[in-house]
Amino acid sequence: MPEEAYPWIHLMGRILFSMMFIGGGMGHFMNMKEMAGFAESRGVPAAKVAVPVTGLMIVLGGLSVLLGWHRFIGAGLLVIFLIPTAFMMHPFWKETDPMAKQNEMAHFMKTLGLAGAALFIVYHAGFYWPMSLGN
Repeated sequence: MPEEAYPWIHLMGRILFSMMFIGGGMGHFMNMKEMAGFAESRGVPAAKVAVPVTGLMIVLGGLSVLLGWHRFIGAGLLVIFLIPTAFMMHPFWKETDPMAKQNEMAHFMKTLGLAGAALFIVYHAGFYWPMSLGN
């Protein structure tokens, strides 16, 4: 791969990764009542408070990774959001219907995979990031 491609690939990776969190966080605010109801049904304590707080966390985390600004804190916010979310919102082990169990397991694994990617970003936060505000 030519060295000149690295900054563009890095930027595209950040865009693709952060889009999910920025969009999802905006959804927390635009559909707050519905999301709080769903979170409540999953046993999330203080769901009406948790939804806007987590929405803010993931919007800020996504923007931070996208812009490369305070990326350790931003990616850390994403990890703090994602790990509890996997266990609270996608408890596949509680499902009795095989299709529902498979669906929840897929969401559980996807969420943990995103947490792993965010941890990777946390680790690399101190290194040079091309096309970012944090260098």
